[in-house]
Amino acid sequence: MPSWGKVVLIAVLVAVAVGVVVGTVTWALMRSDSTPPDIIELDWWERTIIYQIYPRSFKDTDGDGIGDLRGITSELEHFVDAGVGAIWLSPIFVSPMVDFGYDISDFYDIHYEYGTMADFEELIRRAQQLGIKVLLDYVPNHASTESEYFKKSVAREPGYENFFIWADPKIDANGNRTVPSNWISQFGGSVWEWNEGRQQYYLHQFAVEQADFNFREPAVRQEMINIMRFWIEKGAHGFRLDALPHLFEADPRDHGGVFPDEPLSGNMFLTGDQVGYTTQEYVRDLIEIYDVVYEWREFADKWQEDNDSETIVLLAEAYANISMTMLYYGDERGRVGCHFPFNFDFITSLKAASNARDFVYVINRWLTYMPYGNVANWVFGNHDNSRAPSRFRTIMVDGLNALNLMLPGVAITYQGEEIGQRDGYVSWNDTVDVNAINQGNPDNYLEYSRDPARTPYHWNNSTNAGFTTGPTTWLPVAEDYMEINLQAQKDAERSHYKVYQYLSRLRGMASLSHGTHHLEALSVNTMVLVRHLATYNTYALVFNVGTEEDTVDLSRVTFLAEPITVYESSVFSRRRSGDTISLGELILQPGEAIVLRAPPT
Repeated sequence: MPSWGKVVLIAVLVAVAVGVVVGTVTWALMRSDSTPPDIIELDWWERTIIYQIYPRSFKDTDGDGIGDLRGITSELEHFVDAGVGAIWLSPIFVSPMVDFGYDISDFYDIHYEYGTMADFEELIRRAQQLGIKVLLDYVPNHASTESEYFKKSVAREPGYENFFIWADPKIDANGNRTVPSNWISQFGGSVWEWNEGRQQYYLHQFAVEQADFNFREPAVRQEMINIMRFWIEKGAHGFRLDALPHLFEADPRDHGGVFPDEPLSGNMFLTGDQVGYTTQEYVRDLIEIYDVVYEWREFADKWQEDNDSETIVLLAEAYANISMTMLYYGDERGRVGCHFPFNFDFITSLKAASNARDFVYVINRWLTYMPYGNVANWVFGNHDNSRAPSRFRTIMVDGLNALNLMLPGVAITYQGEEIGQRDGYVSWNDTVDVNAINQGNPDNYLEYSRDPARTPYHWNNSTNAGFTTGPTTWLPVAEDYMEINLQAQKDAERSHYKVYQYLSRLRGMASLSHGTHHLEALSVNTMVLVRHLATYNTYALVFNVGTEEDTVDLSRVTFLAEPITVYESSVFSRRRSGDTISLGELILQPGEAIVLRAPPT
């Protein structure tokens, strides 16, 4: 070989060697946290944070005291700052507002109080610029009695005769007209309402003004797909599917031509007009529901394929037992359902008195029952239930947010949870929730009211919490807005919002996006959640859910090794980011949560 060739060869070998060393060092540093390039890339929705917006209470831009679409558009940067990947809007469609948007009269247009179709299109355009997906609340179970669908059905117009559940009356021994069955509405009273025009009863599982569609009518099922297609073409990336357990009721053809009475539940604390007085076995969770959901998934996937689109997600609202809930994912015959049914276990199965073992059990139950290959999700609050800090304790805010953001799967954040917003007080005179008005009275209405969880968002400490420039709001602003508001928490050295931001960034780490999890109760009061991936940093949440100081032994925790440092902690914790923690005894104050970082094991 010529001498110059040897020189070139030596130079190349040295360069390669240096490159390998540098690359190895760089990769070793990278691997401590960043997402591994050799692991399958997750779809956009699989590890995102979905933020539920209650539009009426988010941000008002025209001074009428009601939130609107322009308000949402004006604050989209908030979601970027918070690490949110998708927003889900509670109903924005034309509605008489008996149930504040869940009684839709026109499924193809925007309710005037929220803006115009042009406002919606601008919201989509701006969200796309910022990389935020927009999901819509889809209400397939029922329509407003002011809708054209219902008016045409009353008139028995061809094609609409059977759009809703109609029934002839029973006639008692005295010749009086009575309801077809003893079924009870979710909002109290009979599900049956007489219609003079049609001379029949129609069924409403919710308010009288919300007539249930007949999903055994092919034209109804086709129209539901038409509605979804319309909004997908407008730019929606998917839907939260409302009230799915109520899509079907018992078929009279299976019961001798009549709607059968339900057995009584035996609950002596309920009256005959209250939901739960009967077993509800004929009005919810019928197996036919899943066929419809699987049809919708087939449509969404086909649209996505035909249009070379990103994934269109379907998310099921289903308060059902665990086995029935899991069927929304799909069945054993290979049919695919929703991308996930909402996991309401933190709302329905846990409370302030729950201990660490309860938390671990409830979390593991979902992960145990979830069919293989599917994605979990975690819901701590929504527009229908008391806010998490009010259901649990205010000192638990950061720990609850940490659980939500560190568990495997999709995190759902309800409007205000990132700042620890609590229920607002709403007097009987200010109450507007149809459920409370129908079933409550001035003494007990708060047992039924959903208004306290729907009070306006706290932007700052100005008049009306910066929600509106107008003098009044559709629901009163909570009295604690001077203390709990976004701007104050942005300005503070430590705050719930800053903890939330820090934890949302953590979700991008390999150990959380692709790692395994280990969950256990270290004591009656303290639980630990570990996220681990070989050769990457391990992260562990240690959370005292109790009301007393607790001491636990970290040496018991799987995958933890020294040196251990604090990644983040509750706002009131004495520990700070960067503090060193020994692999031994750890004392935690009531409600205290600490996120630890440990080296690869």
